[in-house]
Amino acid sequence: MLLDESLPRRLRRYLPDHEVWTVVEMGWGGVKNGKLLGLAAQQFDVFLTADKNLASQQNLKTLPVSVAVLDARSNELSHLLPLVPELEKTLANLAPCRYAKVGT
Repeated sequence: MLLDESLPRRLRRYLPDHEVWTVVEMGWGGVKNGKLLGLAAQQFDVFLTADKNLASQQNLKTLPVSVAVLDARSNELSHLLPLVPELEKTLANLAPCRYAKVGT
């Protein structure tokens, strides 16, 4: 799973059943969503983000990789952690190249 820059990297500690890399670790910091999704598709099954505008910026019918968007009050870890159980359920059922929103 690839963790977007919009999320705290510490979130991966709460996803122990997944191999999680960050955009920055991959050397893709600052890459825009369209290109970033293409890069992610080459090495990852899921792109995890908090970018709520991604659905309006990308054609969801032609996603090259599955995308899960965490919809919390803020991107602070304390606001994201309550979404982890729902995220785990979503990831277990997320079909390839599909979009899922997790949270409010």
